[in-house]
Amino acid sequence: MTDAVPPASAEEPAPAKKGGLLKSSMIYSGLTLVSRFMGFARDLAVSYRMGASATPAADAYNAALAFPNLFRRFFAEGAFAAAFVPAYAKSLQRDGEETADILAADAMASLAAATIVITVVCQLAMPWLMMLISPGFGWGTEKYKLAVLLTQITMPYLPCMAIVAHLSGVLNARDRFILSAGAPILLNICTLAFILPQTSAVDAAKWGSVGVIVAGVAQAALLTWGVNKSGAKVHWRLPRLTPEVRELIGKAIPGALAASATQVNIFISGNLASHVPGGRSWLATADRLYQLPLGLVGVAIGVALLPRLSRAVHSGDKADAQSAMDQAITLAMAFTLPAAAALVAMPGFLSDGLYTRGQFTAFDASQTAAALFFYGLGTPAFVLQQLYSRAFFARGDTKSPMRFALVSVAVNIAFGVALFQLVGVKGIAAATAIASWLNVGQMAFVLARKGEYGPSAQTWSRLARILLASLGMGLVLAAASHGRALIEAPLRSLGLTGHTLGAKEFALALTCLVGLALYPPLLFLFGGVKPAELKAALRRGKA
Repeated sequence: MTDAVPPASAEEPAPAKKGGLLKSSMIYSGLTLVSRFMGFARDLAVSYRMGASATPAADAYNAALAFPNLFRRFFAEGAFAAAFVPAYAKSLQRDGEETADILAADAMASLAAATIVITVVCQLAMPWLMMLISPGFGWGTEKYKLAVLLTQITMPYLPCMAIVAHLSGVLNARDRFILSAGAPILLNICTLAFILPQTSAVDAAKWGSVGVIVAGVAQAALLTWGVNKSGAKVHWRLPRLTPEVRELIGKAIPGALAASATQVNIFISGNLASHVPGGRSWLATADRLYQLPLGLVGVAIGVALLPRLSRAVHSGDKADAQSAMDQAITLAMAFTLPAAAALVAMPGFLSDGLYTRGQFTAFDASQTAAALFFYGLGTPAFVLQQLYSRAFFARGDTKSPMRFALVSVAVNIAFGVALFQLVGVKGIAAATAIASWLNVGQMAFVLARKGEYGPSAQTWSRLARILLASLGMGLVLAAASHGRALIEAPLRSLGLTGHTLGAKEFALALTCLVGLALYPPLLFLFGGVKPAELKAALRRGKA
């Protein structure tokens, strides 16, 4: 159950496929949706067992996950989205499978070696690094000691994820997206299995960290099997700095920085939030909610876009390159803008209805909602960053997005510190949104100035119509959030008063269903997307 069959030899290169972008994206998004629902169940277990401001466990656990995840974005996903996938796809077409797979094996060996060294160094230096990661925890405190231990446990997740991201790039370059999208499900299953049996917050944090490592090994094994099953011959070997690998490294380092701007900003946000008890957990909980459209839409469409865009650029097909970007942006915003509208319209309803129970208090929910509002405003920018960066990466330009990312990080630091002093933790979220919109603006401006990409007039028209439909849905959701007591009252009269599933949970589910049902008619009414176009986009393009 895969998409395209890669070329059997250099004499028969696979021609660039037209269309099918939505279909590839939907494969990725469908499995990502399953993963996100499993992740939501994991997050509920984390918030229920560990809380946020009431115990040190949640902040320590979130700090432990943030550090290896930051390096994962730098050395794995970001780097190979920027450099490896276009190089491997080009080698498949130009040189054939055997040469391309040798490149993949050498790159994997170098990446694995680098991340193993980083892991060992970080584990040894963690008592001092923690003061850089979360200075607000304080040297020698209970929270600090727990965070050091948990981060030392989770750091081996980095080389596992480097291998997973690399092998995902091999599969994605061959237009195979199922396993790379489904692998995160293992993380959610493993962490749930280790957290749920625990009764104390600290034990839940410790065993949850162990579950992360078990999941990393399982994911690496799954992707190794998948690559072998696909026919690729990416075997383990000792690292070799061949000219091709050195070229990859030269492009991967700036590309990783560029693709990781959002993650760097999130890391800086966590650093500032560590000064407030529960601050890291509030931001992490809000982060999980806006990451849903980012993972389902931005990453999914970006993953499917890069191979097609790379083929179009290398073959000189400017029309297909323009069409790919227009289609990607329109489809992404058709899903992202309504999600952003919902986050902005009812952040309190969402955070309270989803998380307030167990160790997670109503105060924690209100602080999460304040951050979620500003993350909602930035959600379209978070998604557009994924797409616009691909336009540079497909052309082999990783340095321009890196410069933009560094500017974005500087702006995030400046605004983050200033707004944190003025309004607290929610100011950190606002700074992240501002920095992300600035990053998108820089990329869009430079692409247009170079004549490489600018949305067509039809795309601008579609985006305006999608925005109107999203605003209409958002107004309805805001009204429902404002009048949630009127929705909950009849549900309570029906006896829905449980601590886990009660009136507020059912009221939130009902409101979300109304929004889901309302948006498609509004979208078609305003002409944002036509039913015939969705059907055409879903049909696989002919080779």
